Amino acid sequence: MNPSAAVVCIGEILWDVLPAGRQPGGAPFNAAVYLHQLGLSTQLVSRIGDDELGRELLAVSTQKGLNPDLIQRSKTHLTGVVKANVRSGHEVQYKVVEPVAWDYLRYTAEAVAAVSEAQVVVYGSLVARSSTARETLYRLLQHALFRVFDVNLRPPHYSREVVKYLLRQATLVKLNSQELTEIMGWLGQPATEATALPWLAGRFNLQAICVTKGADGATLWTDSQFFHCPSFDEGAPPTIGSGDAFLAALVASQLQGRSPDDCLRRACAAAALVTRQATVLPTLTNQAIDALADSPADSHFPKATGSLPAR
Repeated sequence: MNPSAAVVCIGEILWDVLPAGRQPGGAPFNAAVYLHQLGLSTQLVSRIGDDELGRELLAVSTQKGLNPDLIQRSKTHLTGVVKANVRSGHEVQYKVVEPVAWDYLRYTAEAVAAVSEAQVVVYGSLVARSSTARETLYRLLQHALFRVFDVNLRPPHYSREVVKYLLRQATLVKLNSQELTEIMGWLGQPATEATALPWLAGRFNLQAICVTKGADGATLWTDSQFFHCPSFDEGAPPTIGSGDAFLAALVASQLQGRSPDDCLRRACAAAALVTRQATVLPTLTNQAIDALADSPADSHFPKATGSLPAR
């Protein structure tokens, strides 16, 4: 019997293949590692191949403190691989190999139990690219109490209808400004934050929406208010995993009962700490996040900046 987890992340665990070599990755895996580092009991529901790459990922998961019991093993499909390229001043470019083991994620009693007992379930769009894993995700989400949709659009591995379905299941949505523009375009609405976020929340019955904007920081809409925080590392190049650290700190801060502006500042601080470190899945601590988020040099950062615009 798996122990109950405060957070369950559902989705891909894989190897990011970079020009300099390969490193463990997958947004749900990265988020699970960072959530664990921030003191939360965390489990990952995923699937790997019964191969050398899969065994190495299991070893990394264990080394990072994750319980591997819900990481399924496949005899018929290989461990996932993504070819990633980071170009200065641009988003990370991805080429996601398919099909791989996590495309065949199975619906199991153990996964249902973990999801049912979790305070938060985190999921993304990439795991829903195949019919098997998509059906598993859809069924597991029916058992989740608080659902966090980390959108993570990876062309061509998504469809409008699937993304809209996943939005309807969410309690909180995190996406970047490009994804916001794309999704609002599908819906025939302008992507201006002041109107788009309240409209999107109303359309999909969302409790909160967070938009990350790179060097421009992030915006959170919740409780009929907007909260803004500039980046702590303005102009820094993108880093694989910084968005996952952002999400982990946002979720952890909410579970700690912090105010929305504090949650957002801590999330931005966590992303900056990962960006500043040149290691794979660097260690995040609440102490380091608090020190940066509360630093006097950043005391000019705004808190809540307004209420819900007239609709």
